Amino acid sequence: MFSNWKTGIATVAAATAVSLPMAANAELSDGVLKIGVLSDMSGVYKTLEGPGAVTAAEMAVEDFGGSIMGTPIEIVSADHQNKADIAASTAREWIDDDEVDMLTALDNSSVALAVQGLAAERKVITMNTGAGTTALTEEQCTPYGIHYVYDTHALPVGTATAMVKNGGEKWFFLTADYAFGHSLRDNTGAVVEELGGEVVGSIQHPLSTNDFSSYLLQAQASGADVIGLANAGQDTVNAIKQANQFQIVQSGQKLAGMLVFITDVHSMGLDIAQGLQFTTAFVWNQDEEALEWSNRFNERHGAMPTMVQAGVYSAVSNYLKAVEAVGTDDSDAVRAQLGEMELNDFFVDGGKIAPNGSMLHDMFLVEVKSPDESESEWDLLNVVSRIPADQAYISMEETKCDLVNK
Repeated sequence: MFSNWKTGIATVAAATAVSLPMAANAELSDGVLKIGVLSDMSGVYKTLEGPGAVTAAEMAVEDFGGSIMGTPIEIVSADHQNKADIAASTAREWIDDDEVDMLTALDNSSVALAVQGLAAERKVITMNTGAGTTALTEEQCTPYGIHYVYDTHALPVGTATAMVKNGGEKWFFLTADYAFGHSLRDNTGAVVEELGGEVVGSIQHPLSTNDFSSYLLQAQASGADVIGLANAGQDTVNAIKQANQFQIVQSGQKLAGMLVFITDVHSMGLDIAQGLQFTTAFVWNQDEEALEWSNRFNERHGAMPTMVQAGVYSAVSNYLKAVEAVGTDDSDAVRAQLGEMELNDFFVDGGKIAPNGSMLHDMFLVEVKSPDESESEWDLLNVVSRIPADQAYISMEETKCDLVNK
């Protein structure tokens, strides 16, 4: 019943790939290496990952050469519809029937937790680029689960710290009512309180709601200095646009977008979003290497990449490097190799995958430009500061993951 949600299978093979002797691919489990991109292709998170994740994965395979050890590489993709049961059913079919070797994207924390648990039972690696909850590498960590781009601990370290230090001591949260929103609210609240601030209230809203008026009015009446948006995608865009209609910022309160993507800023426009600060793992023009890749992505996808779309490319590329290095697609060998590698590409500089699955890397605190500062359609952000990995992520001494130190 889920076949209708598959967006298709893309076999990306280099036309000029040189065939290697049969012995070279004897360690691969079947005649093809398959990577599954499971994302929101039609809903609230479509723009931030969605079809763009498939494009990024295809680019990674093409840039790798289209084959590995003489074996073709395939990308399969599907829409999880933000439903954990559909995601788990699709992942089960991919793994059991189609012999998919690695799964990535997995935006939506409920989806990600369900798929990571199922994949681990079958000893299949997941490289999560889209979901945020720290449970993926804490309470529900697995030997095969990797959390690649960001988590709900790294996000508030930059944003909440900056806002509290600038006088935003009292916080009220608008929280998406599922695992991601709860995790982001709780982790942000902990940062606020550690810095001497106070959480004065919180209200939950359904995923993909269109009307934030009642929630914003409660936040406005709370007396909070900062209204923290513990949501993402179109929910964040809608909340900020409607807050502008209520003139909440003009009245003296501040908005904190705890998970904001460049596509959100582009959608809102600089007139509405200017001055908004948030934390991100990637800025498309942060250096020449990022700029070159982002322009290639834009030519194919029609938009500059979000951090999670760029992260898909990096995750797929480094997975393929690990398979090639160990000469097998055996998940235990590949996961061990990934843990040994230092990750360096346009997305990450000196990244390391920790024993609990966290990909430890620097983050960026950014601020949205004013219309006068912007020089082009996608020239939207100024980098305020770089947040070192050892500040952004939970340390292995403090992790709740029971895989560590065994």
